[in-house]
Amino acid sequence: MTLHFEDFTPGWTRTLGPHVVSKDAIVAFARAYDPQPFHVDEEAAKETFAQTLIASGWHTCSINMRLLADGFLLETASMGAPGIEDVKWARPVTPGDALTSVATVLESRASKSRPDLGLVRFGFEMTNQRGELVFTQANWILIGRRGAAVARSDDRPTIRPTDTQAPMRIPAPAAIPYLEDLSPGDTQDLGSYRFEADDIIRFGRLFDPQPFHVDPAAAKESLFGGLCASGWHTAAIWMKLMVASRERALAEAARGGPPVAQLGPSPGFKNLKWSKPVYAGDTIAYSSTIAGTRPSGSRPGWGLASHRNSGVNQNGEEVFSFDGLVFWERRP
Repeated sequence: MTLHFEDFTPGWTRTLGPHVVSKDAIVAFARAYDPQPFHVDEEAAKETFAQTLIASGWHTCSINMRLLADGFLLETASMGAPGIEDVKWARPVTPGDALTSVATVLESRASKSRPDLGLVRFGFEMTNQRGELVFTQANWILIGRRGAAVARSDDRPTIRPTDTQAPMRIPAPAAIPYLEDLSPGDTQDLGSYRFEADDIIRFGRLFDPQPFHVDPAAAKESLFGGLCASGWHTAAIWMKLMVASRERALAEAARGGPPVAQLGPSPGFKNLKWSKPVYAGDTIAYSSTIAGTRPSGSRPGWGLASHRNSGVNQNGEEVFSFDGLVFWERRP
């Protein structure tokens, strides 16, 4: 039986998982999207901020998405999510951890503009096998109403042609200064990435197997009108380009360029918005802008930098944004 908006009332809850996270899975995700030393190399991780191999935070988000899909979303008239209000990575996820996520409906309301759907706000709390909290998330999901007609084909978005997309762009190396040298408004161009259909389907099958991410034919009959990337895929590519930008800066420093500050893990983010779908063939240009800095009260030699991050498609439309926070090395 398909679940609809009317089935999700405040207080509804479901336990998702458990899911055991292997070392191989941590390394595989990180190599594809977040190849920082503490995610890909056990020995190198001992010399980093983390001091041990840990999963990428984006991997944890993607695991929660898979648990959600398998737990009930694939049996729900889901029409996607507009974004994520808040994520906190409370504790690192390490190899062998068995993760369980509890989904709870926090509130629900009918859509004022679309009588065929409603909005349901979920809270997620993920714990490991010791009952320790590792992750929390809050977000709205669009869910179809019982008995409502699916949007007609002429109501769906027009898919842009894919033969005129901009090529992938890799910007010149940019210095990564110490925390004291950062100023609000400093913007880093991270480069661009073209989302191909096979890439979209591959990620979707692993972490977000909703029909509009894995089945081109079914996607045409969905609200989106065509195959589009999982929002978590869009976010993971931001991370991939961010790390690549750091690696270019390190290579430049090794050739006598400006010194490069170390960046540590992030405690979480907020206000993530998937403002437009990313379709197969779209090319997204990513950037990161410093919003503010402050010293860390718990870790000498480190501070915290807040930053706004965004992705813009080939038509100049913002498709993705979020407000992040990351530990940043202070000047020695």
